[in-house]
Amino acid sequence: MIVFQVDDMSCAHCSAAITQAVKAVDADAQLRIDLDAHRVEIDSRTANAGQFDAAIREAGYTPKPA
Repeated sequence: MIVFQVDDMSCAHCSAAITQAVKAVDADAQLRIDLDAHRVEIDSRTANAGQFDAAIREAGYTPKPA
């Protein structure tokens, strides 16, 4: 499991944007987002943390490994 702390994620729009970014990297990834904790958990069989980090940054957010 890949886990990011995304402190600048604060609303449903943020959650949707991050979901779209993650799914663009791996459409089959399992994704759990906790807005209150600013936490993103990703299960992927085909992509790595670096790819998801880059996609989330491209969407305008600042992920940190957790």
